[in-house]
Amino acid sequence: MKILISNDDGIAANGIRMLTKELSQEHDVYVIAPDRERSAAGHSLTLHTPLRVEELDPINGAKRTWVTTGTPGDCVKIGINAILSKEEQPDIVISGINHGPNLGSDILYSGTVSCAMEGAMMGIPSIAVSLASMQSDYDDFKFTAQFVRGMLKRLKDFNFPQKTLLNVNVPLLDAEDIAGIAITELGAKMFTNTYEKRVDPRGKVYYWMAGELTNEPNDSNSDIAAVRNNKISVTPVTYEMTKAEVMTDLEKTLCNHDACEWM
Repeated sequence: MKILISNDDGIAANGIRMLTKELSQEHDVYVIAPDRERSAAGHSLTLHTPLRVEELDPINGAKRTWVTTGTPGDCVKIGINAILSKEEQPDIVISGINHGPNLGSDILYSGTVSCAMEGAMMGIPSIAVSLASMQSDYDDFKFTAQFVRGMLKRLKDFNFPQKTLLNVNVPLLDAEDIAGIAITELGAKMFTNTYEKRVDPRGKVYYWMAGELTNEPNDSNSDIAAVRNNKISVTPVTYEMTKAEVMTDLEKTLCNHDACEWM
């Protein structure tokens, strides 16, 4: 299998290096990653400045490795459309392993999820993978990388739905302490919207985002609850944002008495 790996933590991050090492044992791995950390970049693209790409010596068993000045979304988009040859086109896009969780509606800000979403937008099966811990030592990512390797074998015959990616979050635990795998829905929010108001040494006011973990019921079927219950969360996520069931009611409200007929 040909795999394109990217991330939002940058080319030097331990997560992407451990994932590349593990998957390259069985697959042809190509790495295209940002030249620096791009966490919380969301699904942004580079439009008004040159997007520079440099090929590096392959990392950790990869077939080829590139670094870009762009965003996570840029990496996948330019990789598939301009960098990889026809023979190198990926069977699957994997983003990660992220340093920290991507849970609930906070995935909307996630560069990690946006990498996978870019792949899904181009019709390629895509997975976003995160280690649900802020620890980032190299060996901390070993179990998660091994899980992804095994997961790919199980997904071999899975028909990825159009416009859909899988968002995976793995607790930082030893294998024997993992309570299982949960197929989940997105929770509400991982963090509360809390800002601390501070004053710098020159008397200028600034704000620091200091959100606290939300209290989601542990018996819910959310990704947040699953990770708190020591389970690996796997959530199918779609970028199809049209709320189709609202369209009929909205049309009745706005378009009654031919109000929508302008011509």
